[in-house]
Amino acid sequence: MARSSAAIGAVLLLGFAGCGGAPVATTAVPAVDVAAPSSAAESRPAEPRPGDPRPGDPRPGDPRPGDPRPATPAQAEPHGAPPLEITFDDIKLDMQKGDPFTRDLLPRRVTDLERRRVRIRGYILPSFQQSGIEQFVLVRDNQECCFGPGAALHDCVVVRMRPGKSTTFSIRPVAVAGTFRVEELRGPDARHLAIYALDGEEVR
Repeated sequence: MARSSAAIGAVLLLGFAGCGGAPVATTAVPAVDVAAPSSAAESRPAEPRPGDPRPGDPRPGDPRPGDPRPATPAQAEPHGAPPLEITFDDIKLDMQKGDPFTRDLLPRRVTDLERRRVRIRGYILPSFQQSGIEQFVLVRDNQECCFGPGAALHDCVVVRMRPGKSTTFSIRPVAVAGTFRVEELRGPDARHLAIYALDGEEVR
């Protein structure tokens, strides 16, 4: 990972100096040995005692009239569902170029994307490699704002292709699918070079 981050950092520095549960344990219930009644007297039902619940009485934990209905748990994305389509506008922050980044700048719309499969369009930041590219920087557009020093941190995403995956450089816009993460990448001077990453699955 350190080598991978160093390689990406070099690309960023050369190109644009910063685009700025555990299983639940189960307990066996011990068997209860119930002896057969020895006489008719023993088989008679016991007389109810004062305070015993009567048939039809609500049991502890049963909802009472007027109680709010329990919230429906959030459902996970179906297996094999297409990635969520997003744009660079969806991950834009309320900060100016050159402003220091802190995590409290992240809005809910960005943190909700953490670890989700997304697809985002942009341009591959040029490097010395033209084919068999396993990691690259995806930028918002191919204008000076994304290539020059002081570009906005939210205008780029560091893409690391999954094992066995690679892509080829193109001057045309590409759509990259993968798992989105907030991951801070800093340069030798400790300044942020990027704050977003994508575990790439497909580039087209």
